[in-house]
Amino acid sequence: MKQTSILLALVFFLACSKKETEPVSLFNGKDFTGWHIDVPAMDGNDTVPSPFVIREGMLVSLAEPQGHIITDKVYSNYRLEVQYRFAGEPGNCGVILHASTPRLLYEMFPKSIEAQLMHENAGDFWCIREDIKVDDMEARRGDPAKWELRKACCAA
Repeated sequence: MKQTSILLALVFFLACSKKETEPVSLFNGKDFTGWHIDVPAMDGNDTVPSPFVIREGMLVSLAEPQGHIITDKVYSNYRLEVQYRFAGEPGNCGVILHASTPRLLYEMFPKSIEAQLMHENAGDFWCIREDIKVDDMEARRGDPAKWELRKACCAA
């Protein structure tokens, strides 16, 4: 599997409340202030390098090991704007929104909604730990038996 670098050029948050009408930057271009990294492979192992780095003022995902960066603050009633690009060959990435319970799918993804940025599927919304259907779902995701829907579906 080819490793893909993902560059997020700019991430910022625009609150839609009456109190705050100016954009609020979530990323300062220098470090991970306001964020924490959640990479299961790094749990208890200081030798595993972080897949997230800051390079030339951009947040870069090195793709492996897989994980997420999560804001330290909780937001609501917002508009999120993200600029991204793939450095080299297009790959897979997304923006996780409304995350709650961590590591519920594949022991990595939090319960959430993902705004998919995966090459050729950008614009899809995937509900994680919920059921969702999109056109050509099996072609996009592969064998349904490997989706872990047993865990993802709501209990009866």
